[in-house]
Amino acid sequence: MEIKQSEFVISAVVPNQYPQDNRVEIAFVGRSNVGKSSLINTLVNRRKLVKVSGTPGKTRLVNFFLINNEFYFVDLPGYGYAKVSKSEKESWGKVIERYLTGREQLKKVMLLVDCRHKPTEDDIIMYKWIKHYNYDAIIVATKIDKLKKAELRKNLKVIRETFELSDDEEILTFSSLKKLGKEELLDAIEQCINN
Repeated sequence: MEIKQSEFVISAVVPNQYPQDNRVEIAFVGRSNVGKSSLINTLVNRRKLVKVSGTPGKTRLVNFFLINNEFYFVDLPGYGYAKVSKSEKESWGKVIERYLTGREQLKKVMLLVDCRHKPTEDDIIMYKWIKHYNYDAIIVATKIDKLKKAELRKNLKVIRETFELSDDEEILTFSSLKKLGKEELLDAIEQCINN
């Protein structure tokens, strides 16, 4: 799949602000500094469609981007950033949960994890949430350019074990810097849209 067109549509706080046109949605979620904005920008071939912030935890809203005039990428708030108050963390949780509740257009949730670290408690909770709301998740291990091949293999095994993934659940790998894994991720997205 080739992405030829991408445009920002809306930053939504509450569900009645979400697009109501019934186009398919692919959501992206992960810890604040996992490289979510960079990944989306790489997929759409634009440097600044999604603002990349120097301060993790900047995305506090549900951001919708219309892709190829056919479907949406949905950028969910990053979680797990230590420097925000407990009440702020709870409000992000509510924003994410509100989006995940009964969103029929949502076909797949891409859960991004940093390949250099074992998934955190927050990552595990997020994965369980996605499953709880009956959505399919694809785990995407980001920043793979930072590890040697043997280290990456070992870390992917840890990620698989931490999430207790079955053998048929794959982990995709990605590097925004070197554009590694871009085609595989686009193929996975295309499959979701066409199913």
